[in-house]
Amino acid sequence: MQELPFLTLLYRYFFFGWLFRDVNRGNMFERAAAWRYNREQARWLPTYVQRWLAWGVFFYALGGAVEILLDSPVMSMLFYVPSALSVPITAVTAAAWIGLRALPGPL
Repeated sequence: MQELPFLTLLYRYFFFGWLFRDVNRGNMFERAAAWRYNREQARWLPTYVQRWLAWGVFFYALGGAVEILLDSPVMSMLFYVPSALSVPITAVTAAAWIGLRALPGPL
């Protein structure tokens, strides 16, 4: 088995796009198969939500600690911004998971 480079593993740890197939390609049967595959892979999306929530809380706490202990609001911004960016990523991931669970497949 071939080992993946560290940056590829890091990307796959935080972003889930590599798990899914394009449902807009191919004929009707290929699109339906891709949809079924994507629905099966959706089981991993709550894991990605947990990862992003954990990183968001971690960076928020780190920003708060830097702001209080070092009395440096400018330096704490370096931690608050990644924390704030984790919120929309978590929301999009949760919406994708709900959509794959609730929406009917392609016709």
